[in-house]
Amino acid sequence: MSALPLSGVVVVEMTHTVMGPSCGVVLADLGADVIRLELAPDGDRTRRLSGFASGFFAYFNRNKRCLCVDLKSAEGLEIARNLIRRADVLVENFGPGTVEKLKLGYEDTKALNPRLIYCALKGFLPGPYEHRPALDEIVQYMTGLAYMTGPPGQPLRAGSSVIDIMGGVMGAVAILAALRQRDADGQGRKVTSSLYESAAFLVGQHMAGEAATGIPSPPMPARVSAWGVYETFAAADAPIFIGVTSDAHWRGFCAVFERPDLLEDARFASNNSRVTHRAALREIVAGLVATRPIAALTEAFDQAGIPFSPVRKPGDLFDDPQMNVAGRMLEVRMPKGNVAKLPPLPVGLEDGTPTLRRQPPGIGEHDDEILAWLGYAPDAVARLRETGTVI
Repeated sequence: MSALPLSGVVVVEMTHTVMGPSCGVVLADLGADVIRLELAPDGDRTRRLSGFASGFFAYFNRNKRCLCVDLKSAEGLEIARNLIRRADVLVENFGPGTVEKLKLGYEDTKALNPRLIYCALKGFLPGPYEHRPALDEIVQYMTGLAYMTGPPGQPLRAGSSVIDIMGGVMGAVAILAALRQRDADGQGRKVTSSLYESAAFLVGQHMAGEAATGIPSPPMPARVSAWGVYETFAAADAPIFIGVTSDAHWRGFCAVFERPDLLEDARFASNNSRVTHRAALREIVAGLVATRPIAALTEAFDQAGIPFSPVRKPGDLFDDPQMNVAGRMLEVRMPKGNVAKLPPLPVGLEDGTPTLRRQPPGIGEHDDEILAWLGYAPDAVARLRETGTVI
């Protein structure tokens, strides 16, 4: 693969959990030299999370290097400052006031490096909520996303850290925009992305729908569908989701089940009429689908161009042929030493999908090489290690 788009861009990443690392991994996958600045001696606490979060560090920190430093020491803080002096971008997602206490806030770093793009990833943009702690799930409830996801009376968080990831990706977008501005005027600047406003951006479609119709949007499980067939049905051996969203889909569906009579039924002549008579249509479709197993439906619907999917689990993607075409999946080292195939950045560049260049770094794995790049002699590094400034 030729040089990646962000080759030569140096990013200092002072982040944890998902929001910050997801921003950094976008930049890293696109070629930036992303250096995680972690706190000595234990490194990022995300490395030690369990349960639902046990894979966070491995998934969001590929293609990065790690420098582990005691920022409470004068020498450690100076190492961080030297790194920032040579960086193009700094990304941080700590709570309000944390980096300022370390003297690594925007004004401090701007004085060190006027060309620095400083990206703050926060719970809220400036406003009356900005002092509050925020979490992915909290803002899903605050913005109505949880209300829209669960059935009536049972709000439910989305089944992924969608807002943490969304906020991180929007941070990367802001960084790319700021780098483009710097190309024009030579100036660094601060950009910000947030959880709350990212969640609000996602539910904006429902706000627009309410404004357009004057009717508050019901939760998605109770919504009035825009399509006559758009839900899960029971096949002979397992559930399957079917989406008939056009007349062409409907013709294909009727052909699959050899039911030309349904095409002649005036109740189902157009999508709007299929929506009007949805109850009757659903009973017919359910009866037809129940007669065939998933394998037969998959083959028939695929050939007919009908949108469909079996109800799958995330683990089904490990061996999914689409995900694995041309070796696209990334073989990432997990915390226990095993290797797992995980999804890459979901973009295609002209000469391929961004690949795995570095495994997720160990704590302080790159201390020596990064300190050498910063100009520290081997004996100076040894002394820093003796004092616990680095590990």
